[in-house]
Amino acid sequence: MSLFKSIATFGGFTLISRVTGFLRDMVLANYLGAGLVSDAFFVAFKLPNLFRSLFAEGAFTTAFVPMLSHKLVSEGKPAAIQFAANAISVLTVFLGLFVLLMEFFMPEVVELLAPGFINDPGKIELAAALSRITFPFLLFISIVSFQSGILNSLGKFAAPAAAPVILNIMMIISVFIFVPWGQTPAHGIAVGVTFAGFIEILWLTWFLHRQSVYLKPGWDIFTLIKDSSIRTLFKRIAPGVLGAGVYQINMVVDTIIVSLVGTGAISWLYYANRLQQLPLGVVGAAISVAVLPILSQHLKAGETDQARSVQDKAIEYGALLSIPAAVALIILAEPVINILFQHGKFGAYETTMTARAVIAYAVGLPVYVLVKALAPNFFARGDTKTPVKYSIIVLFTNLCFSIILMKPFGHVGIASATTIAAFVSFYQYYRGLRKRNYWIFPRELKIKTFKIIICSLFMGVAVSAGEALLNWYFDGWLRLHMLPKLFLLGFLCILGVATFAITAKLTGVLDIREVIGLLLHRRKKHA
Repeated sequence: MSLFKSIATFGGFTLISRVTGFLRDMVLANYLGAGLVSDAFFVAFKLPNLFRSLFAEGAFTTAFVPMLSHKLVSEGKPAAIQFAANAISVLTVFLGLFVLLMEFFMPEVVELLAPGFINDPGKIELAAALSRITFPFLLFISIVSFQSGILNSLGKFAAPAAAPVILNIMMIISVFIFVPWGQTPAHGIAVGVTFAGFIEILWLTWFLHRQSVYLKPGWDIFTLIKDSSIRTLFKRIAPGVLGAGVYQINMVVDTIIVSLVGTGAISWLYYANRLQQLPLGVVGAAISVAVLPILSQHLKAGETDQARSVQDKAIEYGALLSIPAAVALIILAEPVINILFQHGKFGAYETTMTARAVIAYAVGLPVYVLVKALAPNFFARGDTKTPVKYSIIVLFTNLCFSIILMKPFGHVGIASATTIAAFVSFYQYYRGLRKRNYWIFPRELKIKTFKIIICSLFMGVAVSAGEALLNWYFDGWLRLHMLPKLFLLGFLCILGVATFAITAKLTGVLDIREVIGLLLHRRKKHA
């Protein structure tokens, strides 16, 4: 499967996941609002997802996928699958023990993650209770991440990309099944989170069986950890925790600091981050997931020119999709928040506060996507130490600017610090790859990226003018009923896409025939 097809497949299903995620967040906003209960729930929801990003999607997967890809090429499928089964066995045992330990110390963990909760009576206790319900999700979703890594290494991206839809659907269904029996609506939704992780395991197990992959766990852990491949995997895991999980770590730093801002601030940043996650998750994650196994295979075969070509295409696709998305988010932040979340307990004030954070996050969106495109170049070479060095600098950058900007700008300052850290991260990856001669930003790609920026700015002017016209004609179009607002937002989106497509065609950024050709040639050789 070509890089374009891999990105399109993973990104398409991820888009479905993000859309159902927005439906989920609309339900959460309606039932939880943006106050004490929602702040406690989002901390409980973020806790297992943080460790998932660090251990499963971060350290384990970025070390595991290249090794599995190499074994598929050099040792064959049976040996590679046995390695995967051993790795999952070790993961399950150690993460199971970790979950039990965290359950015991949950109040202290919550207090560390959200120190500002101490000032609100009962908030720590509520967050700890909810976290104890959601934390087993970490074990389930970590197994899911390994299953996804196996399927991705086999060139199957659809099922893993569709798995998160199960979580979104279960959280929505839990409102009707579990919420009526819970102490608060958050308790019922928390039960739905953990239950969803187990269902995702069953989902991917079925697709693994379709590929004749049967993972037989081994429980003799002391024997397994003596295996040379497993020991190599663990040697690469420790630096990968920071190297691949820098974005989530920055989000945790945001949570710790924003908990000191006041009630509601955690929820504003959550909803803002969720909106940013649509393009970041669809584009950034799709590129990162698709590039890693393809780069690994090219480098294993000594095909350095092909590897550089893959990296060029990853940057081009990332810029083409993320830069206009960032401009659109900046301009349409408040209308989108209004339509998606301003219902029930989520009012106009919450919309304004959330929209300001969205704008601050959106400025850094393209560079975060490009970082996701560049980072696999290190992991594909088995180099997990360099990313950790970069991540330490990024973490300190985010922390310092969060502290500096928190007092004058509140939660918006914290979101801005994350954006500043994104630019620092991109600079490090670009400089590091160039210094090692792994990849050099070619002149043609620089020119194309510049043209994409110009086209996106033209698009932004057109959308801004269109929104101003709607506000004048309707005397404030966001005060209309939901259906007219949806129709008018759709009009602005179509206007933006059309403007970008026309200017991209005129400047030579977008070749429609090339895109159609890439979509049709399913058996084309790797880009």
